[in-house]
Amino acid sequence: MKLVTFDDGRVGELRGDKVLTLDAPSMRELFERGQTPTATGEEQALDKIKLRAPIAPKKFIHTAGNFREHEEESKRVGWSHEIAPWIVFFQNVDAIIGPDEPVVYPEHLTEELDYELELAIVVSKAGKWFSAEEAAGYIGGYVIFNDITARDIQRREMRSGVFSFCKGIDTFCPLGPCIVTPDEIGDPHDLKMELRVNGERRQESYSGNMSVTIPEILAHYSALGYSAGDVVSTGTVSGVAGFSEDAESLYLKPGDVIEAEIDKIGVLRNPVVSWQEAHGEPPPPRPNW
Repeated sequence: MKLVTFDDGRVGELRGDKVLTLDAPSMRELFERGQTPTATGEEQALDKIKLRAPIAPKKFIHTAGNFREHEEESKRVGWSHEIAPWIVFFQNVDAIIGPDEPVVYPEHLTEELDYELELAIVVSKAGKWFSAEEAAGYIGGYVIFNDITARDIQRREMRSGVFSFCKGIDTFCPLGPCIVTPDEIGDPHDLKMELRVNGERRQESYSGNMSVTIPEILAHYSALGYSAGDVVSTGTVSGVAGFSEDAESLYLKPGDVIEAEIDKIGVLRNPVVSWQEAHGEPPPPRPNW
């Protein structure tokens, strides 16, 4: 199934150009029930509805440094700190936005706005302390995540060895367009991944290039305890602007359109807009960091 949240929070199943409304008050509650959802009989044309972020999780767990190629590109440009597997942190869930919603450029905070294409897992049920062999029973579906990052803030944060502000700013968490259940994905380590800015390919890889597998990731973080509907990311692939030789020309700017695509899931599209366009007023004064 391809599960979507649309309009005022209704839950549906995407079938081609139609959405079948499901009997669930919210996507998270759909997973909390642990039952196959039933259709209400109501059907909507996809072009007549507004897709929203598919889920509002209790916890959103980031995995960073999990793709070898991303680790290697960081070394080529002499990134300020090591990028390696098992870096973990939490996302600000209030920063989540859905398909076609704008990423707001906070020009009073950053001059280095970057993109990061990621495959994320939606946890199907509550659990903790389980093994990699048991992890398949906790996978409810897969979704595209674009991990928007302020690189200049990230470098400053990483002086202390941690970072989160750079990725948790309002609108920095595009998620969508749908949650695809495991039966439609097959092998999650054999998916083509691509991110484009204004139609230009910036990132291209396969999910099989992970250093550690999805079951290993889920089992490792199970020590933190999962709730049904939690989201776990798996790290980005190579090609981010900040780790390129000409980063300044590749950083995002107002007017850009980002398209994050993963095979069998779809395309997550988001425009970038200025603070003025989003809020109708100039940005606040630059803070004294």
